[in-house]
Amino acid sequence: MAQNSNPAAEVERLLASPAFKTAAATIDKEHERIVEDGIKLAEIPAPPFNEAARAKVYEKMFKDVGLADVKIDAEGNLLGIRKGAKGDGKFVVVSAHMDTVFPAETDVKVKREGTKLHGPGIGDDTMSLSVLLGFIRAMNAAHIKTRDDILFVGTVGEEGPGDLRGVRYLFTKGQYKDKIKSFFSVESGGVDSITNAGVGSKRYHITFKGPGGHSYGAFGLVNPMFALAQAASAFSRTQVPASPKTTYSIGLLGGGTSVNSIPVSSWMDVDMRSESPAELKRVEDRLLKIVQEAADSENFARSTREGKITVEAKLVGDRPGGETAVGSPLVQTAKAAIEAGGYKFGYRSSSTDSNMAMSLGVPALTIGRSGPDKSGRAHSLDEWIDVEKGPMVKAMTTSLSIILATTGVELDGK
Repeated sequence: MAQNSNPAAEVERLLASPAFKTAAATIDKEHERIVEDGIKLAEIPAPPFNEAARAKVYEKMFKDVGLADVKIDAEGNLLGIRKGAKGDGKFVVVSAHMDTVFPAETDVKVKREGTKLHGPGIGDDTMSLSVLLGFIRAMNAAHIKTRDDILFVGTVGEEGPGDLRGVRYLFTKGQYKDKIKSFFSVESGGVDSITNAGVGSKRYHITFKGPGGHSYGAFGLVNPMFALAQAASAFSRTQVPASPKTTYSIGLLGGGTSVNSIPVSSWMDVDMRSESPAELKRVEDRLLKIVQEAADSENFARSTREGKITVEAKLVGDRPGGETAVGSPLVQTAKAAIEAGGYKFGYRSSSTDSNMAMSLGVPALTIGRSGPDKSGRAHSLDEWIDVEKGPMVKAMTTSLSIILATTGVELDGK
């Protein structure tokens, strides 16, 4: 059904088919198993750069649902293939990320209160890992044969300092790097909207260094903290557009050794984001200009007899942006599937694994797996999701229809 001229008609045909109805019934029947698998995975810590224990358990789950060529790649991503009927050597990727934002010592025990699950990482994005298994079991039970080969992936490094390292490896170094025709990332949001625009980001660790000295005895020498303060103040007045949405923040800063010492160094961590690569570049260029001007100004204003202020701007995060066009077959088919599911459709811009695909021109979407307003407090210790059966099954069924309608399904021998 991919690349069709009438997405709504093709989606209707898919939903009316006995095979899809069997798949939907299987999701309904397997609901509690999907929830339990999600809890099991959520209670295996997967802090940044340490996803291996979770990946090992997930690897067995991939094998148990019958995926072929299951393996963990050199970056730590888990891969498995569900063969299609007319594979052309290219793959549709369906992914979810295995990592969370929480450090290793975090208590990740999931607490259940009625239909609500509370636990760090349960929503973002652990339950999606279980949902992928539910999709596979539903397709297997219905004997659904997609036209395209599907590469299921559990990625590493999606969050924060991971800087998309898992999906970056998949597209630039992995064995399937030139064989991906489209890409889906399944995330914690509602299925009623899709992320078709990837928000790009740049993150810098800025360090000012100087000779230091006693706050009284060496008074008059250049001071890295003054340079930092000047840079932060100047950067805070940067004007950015509301559309395309562009943002910046100084999230962390520090330096110095004691209250009565001129610091040897000071530092700040800066985050910049934009829906527009051009606007992101403009803010980045302004930051780099400002920090150098702040160092130069401090060297002019105070004594450099013991040494000058220097500044280093280290790029510590670089997420490319991109977009899958609203008029593309992928977006239009997803829209038709979501509306057929009874939801009011919407678009989102965000920073997800799909960014990498979009930046390379590969059609990509991040899709939700739950009903609207069925999760909250992501990235906090009291993160929660609602796994009430009716809304969850309906949302999962709609998500699966998006994937199948864009991947192509053999129906009635066609």
